[in-house]
Amino acid sequence: MDDKALTDQAKSSGEISYKVQDEVAGRKTSAMQKYQDMVIGSRSVWALIKYELIMLLVCSMPGALGLVLRGKLYPLILGRVGRGVVFGRNVSFRHPHKITFGDGVIVDDNVMMDAKGETNEGILIANDCFIGRNSILSCKNGTIELGERANIGFNAEVFSSTRVLIGPDTLISAYCYVVGGGNYDPERVDVPINRSLREDRAQGITLEGNIWIGTHSVLRDGAHIGAGTVVAAGSVVNDPMPGWSIVAGTPARVLRERPPVETSEPK
Repeated sequence: MDDKALTDQAKSSGEISYKVQDEVAGRKTSAMQKYQDMVIGSRSVWALIKYELIMLLVCSMPGALGLVLRGKLYPLILGRVGRGVVFGRNVSFRHPHKITFGDGVIVDDNVMMDAKGETNEGILIANDCFIGRNSILSCKNGTIELGERANIGFNAEVFSSTRVLIGPDTLISAYCYVVGGGNYDPERVDVPINRSLREDRAQGITLEGNIWIGTHSVLRDGAHIGAGTVVAAGSVVNDPMPGWSIVAGTPARVLRERPPVETSEPK
């Protein structure tokens, strides 16, 4: 079976969306149209010119001047930018009109924010969040939502082909990988493995809030972690975990409870 037949068969099954790789392979559109679809999220010439000029002028500009100009110009290409948002150097945006920021957000240097998709909401960041240096927030027609004061450490990656919700006051440490969706089916042999993506099985990821994810941990599709839980460094979370507990291991399991302190209301 040739490459085109394999692709047609996979598409007819309704199980995968292969549009991005088809476009990258040059099967459908010109190089400029592919760039607009992948990066801008629009075929508008004005949207392309505006994005290119702003990124060319201020994306890598050092010092206080670059900081000020990014704060003034990035709102022209992004969906929404609240007050007091700080953008570091060399921050990359894809489909920027679907990326929103609340007040007081800090985005460190070299962050990649990719809200790519046709029907998704994109990347939604609430007030006072922090996104560390070299981290990646990447959508494949999914949505990523950060609650207030959520903190993404450096060199972390959050991926979503469904919905990834990171609740308020959650700390995701450096080198963590949070992947909502994107699982392949090892049982299928009728198509190449990179075309066996089962989007219909994707469950997404929910972190309820006030959670600490230790360094080098992996949160796989279907993970639902209750509020107040600590995930030890190097853990792999495949399944739902209760709130107010300490979990660890590969796969992760509950080690002990971490009950919140009860406070009495003053009389």
